[in-house]
Amino acid sequence: MSEILRLENVTKTFGSYTAIDHISFSLKKNSILGLLGPNGAGKTTLLRLITQIVLPDSGQIFFEGNVLSEAHRMQIGYLPEERGLYRKMRVQEQLIYFAQLRGMSSKEAKQQTTDWLTRLEITFFKDQVLETLSKGQQQKVQFISAVVHNPELLILDEPFSGFDPANAEVIKKEIKALHASGTTIIYSTHRMDTVEDVCTELLMIDHAKVVLQGEPNAIRKQFDKGYVRLIYSGALPTQIQSDIIEQKNIDATKVSYLLAPSIEKKQLLQLLINQGEVYHFEEHLPSMHEIFLQHVNKQRV
Repeated sequence: MSEILRLENVTKTFGSYTAIDHISFSLKKNSILGLLGPNGAGKTTLLRLITQIVLPDSGQIFFEGNVLSEAHRMQIGYLPEERGLYRKMRVQEQLIYFAQLRGMSSKEAKQQTTDWLTRLEITFFKDQVLETLSKGQQQKVQFISAVVHNPELLILDEPFSGFDPANAEVIKKEIKALHASGTTIIYSTHRMDTVEDVCTELLMIDHAKVVLQGEPNAIRKQFDKGYVRLIYSGALPTQIQSDIIEQKNIDATKVSYLLAPSIEKKQLLQLLINQGEVYHFEEHLPSMHEIFLQHVNKQRV
């Protein structure tokens, strides 16, 4: 699969502050990259570099093999964390305007705007002034403004901000549909549940540097500690009681355990079967949420 984006040794400073420090990575076409990192890590600056809101001090950015230029803006959609629509302008009017800014004809822009308003079920708001809409409805309009021109690369900075759970699921569904149709997506978020559900690649930055990258399952296996997740009824064998990492009562008889087994897993399972009743037994790979917290806490020590 060919790459759509590549960064080589990119650095960006603001005075004495280094926001991006010699970052390099490449992004394959039709992938969804989850961009992770604690507050202040440099995520938003990185996205602004790719969208050319700011320019790098050194290093190069390539789009489809060519040095990133102003012409590539037509092929990129950007949903910033700080939303920026015209509050006094009517919904459909400004969406058509944004689409035309990205190179669409008036006819194409109107058709695409109509299609997206229908998909997100807000057609009846099309002639209303934006500021009369609820926050969630405004967020939907902002999302449409980022995708209305059918970008090859879509950049989403905290796309679920302001959405209730139901509307967040609607936007997640549309993100997956865009990916299925061939759009490459960069997705910056603090919501680790959506990272594992949506993303095909992950990139974690901290203190302006790349600290972790790869496929989600590969990263989880990289941090595997050999833990076991167990649902069990009965007295836990004495020799493994010191292996308990956490435990939680499920009902009057069943307990969920996370174990760091000090014996081989087959031997452990047999020991448990001989002494009690096993309802669930599996190797436990850490979640991206656990990995994120582990890494951030380690860096803060």
